[in-house]
Amino acid sequence: MEVHGHCDERFLPVREAFERNFEENGDVGACFAATLEGEYVVDLWAGHQDEARTRPWLEDTIVNVYSTTKTMTFLCALMLADQDRLDFDAPVADYWPEFAANGKERIPVKYLLSHSAGVPGFSRPFSNVELYDWDFACADLANQEPWWVPGTQSGYHAITQGYLIGEVIRRITGRTIGTYFREEVAEKIGVDFHIGVPPSEFDRIADLIPALEIAPILQMDPDSITARVFAGELTEDDLTDVTRTDGWRRAEIPAANGHGNARSVVRAQTALANNGRAFGVELLSPDGARKALEPQIDGVDVVLGLSIQFAMGFALPSEGIPISPNANTLWWGGAGGSLIAIDTDAHLCFSYVMNQMDNHIVGDPRGTGLGSALYGCIDG
Repeated sequence: MEVHGHCDERFLPVREAFERNFEENGDVGACFAATLEGEYVVDLWAGHQDEARTRPWLEDTIVNVYSTTKTMTFLCALMLADQDRLDFDAPVADYWPEFAANGKERIPVKYLLSHSAGVPGFSRPFSNVELYDWDFACADLANQEPWWVPGTQSGYHAITQGYLIGEVIRRITGRTIGTYFREEVAEKIGVDFHIGVPPSEFDRIADLIPALEIAPILQMDPDSITARVFAGELTEDDLTDVTRTDGWRRAEIPAANGHGNARSVVRAQTALANNGRAFGVELLSPDGARKALEPQIDGVDVVLGLSIQFAMGFALPSEGIPISPNANTLWWGGAGGSLIAIDTDAHLCFSYVMNQMDNHIVGDPRGTGLGSALYGCIDG
């Protein structure tokens, strides 16, 4: 198995850990990238785009990263807040009047980012095709009653968070979240990440490969809040099959269907690790970047069953999921194993992206192991 790309000599243990993921942890195709003080120190890729191992993973290969997509939505919201166009403390209904229905008139925007708004799922199981209809999905969310008293607990808004934040962004800017991200982030700093992939890029999308074991979260009591959140067409097999369809790729599902690789995920988020500036472009002011770190809610998430402290969208480190030894670190991951971490203390940003899915919703040991190797090089 040949590893491609660049790794500064100081970080050779990271390359070794990357190789071990293929030798010992079942990776088929994967990439890992890291910036330190705004400069790439690691950018590796290896393996294959498909389960049959007929198509090599290339430098420009992209893949569906599931909930790592959410971090791009957070970045867009933080940018608008930094421009005084979005107030996280203001009611969602100030921007999206229809959202006020059924007792939601006072829910502030920041509850959308912290998964505490009480709208973690749709009113009924949605088909994939219904997920592709932005207005239909947003209307369903606007008409719902909260599932709990908003602000009292977090409950992972697995799919709905992207529509909720994305609709606020659309009402403010007149642009869809995919368009806003492309024009204000991707095109400005050269980020090869897509929320809604144009057909011209389909040929370089790697196939997601199903996990070897069924995720426990998909075997729960169908009446539980967790099962209701994940209800619909996104079954275990469909988590990979649906991503190969034109409809899924072209839709904007900003909590789940972003396509990129480790290099592009890191490139988009590096500014947050460096006071808002990266690659010669200021995406946010230093104060705007620090806003991301403000703690919002802490406790056992009622959907994931994990103890998580959420800041402005991102999670903060915890004993249960030790992403970073530094407190001022933002992170999140995607179903199957992708990961992004933004350490504002060390000015470090790193991401792991793969196509062989595992059954971890967050904290996949392949990505966290690479992070540990990276920190070992810095501490050493």
